[in-house]
Amino acid sequence: MICFLLLLALLWGPASAGAQTTSPTAGDESRIRARNLGLALGAYPTGPFNAITDVPGIKVGHTTLITGNGALVPGQGPVRTGVTVIIPRDDVWHQKVPAGSFVLNGTGEMTGLAWVEESGFLEYPIALTNTLNVPRVANGVMSWMIGRYPGIGIQDDTLTPVIAECDDSLLNDIQGRHVSEADVIKALDNASDGPVAEGSVGAGTGMISYGFKGGIGTSSRVLPSEAGGYRIGVLVNTNSGRRNELVMGGVPVGKLYSGAKGADGPEGSIIIVVATDAPLDARQLKRLAKRAALGLARTGSTARHGSGDFVLAFSTSNVIPHYPQDRTFPFTAFADTHLNPLFTATVEATQEAILNALTMATTVTGRDGHKAEAIDLNRVREILKSYSR
Repeated sequence: MICFLLLLALLWGPASAGAQTTSPTAGDESRIRARNLGLALGAYPTGPFNAITDVPGIKVGHTTLITGNGALVPGQGPVRTGVTVIIPRDDVWHQKVPAGSFVLNGTGEMTGLAWVEESGFLEYPIALTNTLNVPRVANGVMSWMIGRYPGIGIQDDTLTPVIAECDDSLLNDIQGRHVSEADVIKALDNASDGPVAEGSVGAGTGMISYGFKGGIGTSSRVLPSEAGGYRIGVLVNTNSGRRNELVMGGVPVGKLYSGAKGADGPEGSIIIVVATDAPLDARQLKRLAKRAALGLARTGSTARHGSGDFVLAFSTSNVIPHYPQDRTFPFTAFADTHLNPLFTATVEATQEAILNALTMATTVTGRDGHKAEAIDLNRVREILKSYSR
């Protein structure tokens, strides 16, 4: 059964796992995940889905918006955008998860980080979208939360949602702010565990990475039993890098790829979400978030001046109660001296999640005929074969 699930996860395409697409995406390339190319992607095994949802209790949802073609009409289209949501656990409002964050380069925004840093926990879903849609997506998360917890802002606390953005304006009518509250609520209501759609879906619909079509990618690692058997899952929305920087499994694919210059455009950003079932506290999760930057570096990124590189890490193991009646509550502490395997797993899963975003993305033509070409997997195979000789 596990083998079947792993095969299903490896072959799962962008139209699955909660992606709602209003019309077909341009390009019908046969896409596969990065490890199916034979890349060297670390020592630890993946979970059955090789996704952030291999950490039990986590759900992911997408709403994908693709409408119109041709010249840009600001506020109307063409539309190539969406929203992706991550729900850490059911009832995260009352059973908060420890969390920590790291900002590698701050030319961007992830709202709500001040409270995460101050409190050391996360108490609502995480949403990813485009830059100008942050307020509307925040409204959607707040409306969804108020629907589930009607006391918010009355006899209960208010909330400051965590919304992370990347710029999709090269392909999308970003001024139109087309992701509505209803789109956000739809993604949250339809979020599920199991395989996760990758590439040109959800928040990744209009993203470009390393001069190729980018977007959503995910991966996971499972530690051996002697290291605790813990799981690490990573989900990224990748929109950064230049083509000549791209490294895939230690091979400088970007430099060897024909037409190595690639699309210049905005300098881009990347959002990285790390999850684990290891019982880490906020300080340790911040340390874990920093290691995700090393996984990003393995793919060639130098965190350019104009890039927004934000990492958020959380643990599903401990529960931080909403309003504890007692002055203390149980919390399992993890020894720092046993963190190294978790650090390594985070680096490996981040690297692979970014590469999965590239290999699973399909070509998208957006506003004014701007086209983001999916990386040619046959060309990658040729490069890998030649490089290994």
